[in-house]
Amino acid sequence: MKIKAFNEIHLGKAQIALDLGDGSERGEYVNQDYILTKLGRPHRNIGLMYTYYPYDKEWPERISVACADMEITFQWDYPYDDYFPYKGATGVATDEDVFEQMRDIRRHGQDVTLTLTIDCKTKEEELINIAKELKTFGQMKIRINHECAGDWFTHNQRYSFKEIADFFVKFHKIIKEYAPNITTIFDTGFLRPDGTLEHEDDFMEAYLIADEWSADCYLSLHYGWPFDVAEKDSTTYSVKESVSEFVELVDKTYDRYNVIADGKMRPLVITEFNNDGDVTGPKAQGDSVVELAKQFKNHDRKSLAAYTMYQFRDRGRLGLEIEDPNNSENGIRQPLMDDYIEILKDDFFKPEISAKEYAKDKSDAFPKKLRWGSAEDSDGLEIDIEFEKAPVFCEVTFEGKDIDLNLMMEINGRWFYKAPGVETIDLMPAFFTDNREESFNCGLKIFAPPSTGENVNIDEGDNLYNYYETINAMPKLRIRYESLADIKF
Repeated sequence: MKIKAFNEIHLGKAQIALDLGDGSERGEYVNQDYILTKLGRPHRNIGLMYTYYPYDKEWPERISVACADMEITFQWDYPYDDYFPYKGATGVATDEDVFEQMRDIRRHGQDVTLTLTIDCKTKEEELINIAKELKTFGQMKIRINHECAGDWFTHNQRYSFKEIADFFVKFHKIIKEYAPNITTIFDTGFLRPDGTLEHEDDFMEAYLIADEWSADCYLSLHYGWPFDVAEKDSTTYSVKESVSEFVELVDKTYDRYNVIADGKMRPLVITEFNNDGDVTGPKAQGDSVVELAKQFKNHDRKSLAAYTMYQFRDRGRLGLEIEDPNNSENGIRQPLMDDYIEILKDDFFKPEISAKEYAKDKSDAFPKKLRWGSAEDSDGLEIDIEFEKAPVFCEVTFEGKDIDLNLMMEINGRWFYKAPGVETIDLMPAFFTDNREESFNCGLKIFAPPSTGENVNIDEGDNLYNYYETINAMPKLRIRYESLADIKF
């Protein structure tokens, strides 16, 4: 093993970014250590789904628990949406689930997309408090009252389209005043057959003020889940005509946004996407997911900035795993996961990492200051290593003050997490299928997301947007090319 150089590296944008939903009315939150181990790399954003209806008598209980005896025939028949209750709005981030989950996501080098269905009567003071308590979570996104062109969510059942848009505008302005680091997403739908966007007149001010535009798409969906079973003669599932027609629809939707954009285009994202195994069967579920990724990659237009796989673990068949009905903490891997991992491995969907040499010797390389801005804009360190061949052992150990660092590391295409207090990380999973017998260069890339998941001293300098950390010394590398013993059979 030989250290060739030390490089400054920059983590940038993917050509189309991949995000992941984690928890909803259909499944519980799964910790990021588990997801990283299963998928092998982090996502750009992790989506959470919460609801805030503080003036309802059932609040703050989850509505499916509060109304367990209520006769329900459709998922959205409850008094308010069956997402996790957002128990904030105090102005201070607490240890409630939503904040702990956001900390977990950011410690693992990802940003948060918080979907929040929220009562349009919510008082301005509470909206200000929400902005303040989200402010320390870096360059996160908030999707306010999503799928608002529909009729199923509580906001659509209680308020007009114009009232929903007016509330979005009001909340957006509060966020920009109290937490300008947060990006707002206005989520409606795709272009209509008449060539206009959904409820274009009512929504126009929201369209023009939002930071990003979004729509959701399921190539197939059993929307009657869990209250019926999808069969051939069912009326509670839907199927898109074709993948290519959907790609064309994305282009046409983006073109219409370009017309109304007032000279300022925003990113267009799909914040929920999948193909429902209830309709296709689990073995064929990934086929059109893979085909869509292929068409986006080979498409001569780049209308789409990102899309979100909905979701990691699901109680139905909209997950990379199905929640084990015998043990909710256990996931049952679906064939879709293997298909999706191949998409994750494609360079087109990976964040770009550029490198520039800054030192040859470790005495010149350390200490090194690192900057974490977001999953699309961060500066790290790469240790360029010459391997004699594929290793039998490969470990990295941190000492002294560096034991307390919170790190995300990548080597040979696989990412690893080091929590504060952990000294040694086994990097061998990056080489389990690597049988090279010749020498090769391979960089150990190191980034330092916030150790608590929150930015610190946010009123100083650019700390609202960035987190800074210093790695003090060269970590120890244990790289061996032979086993300690050959067992004979």
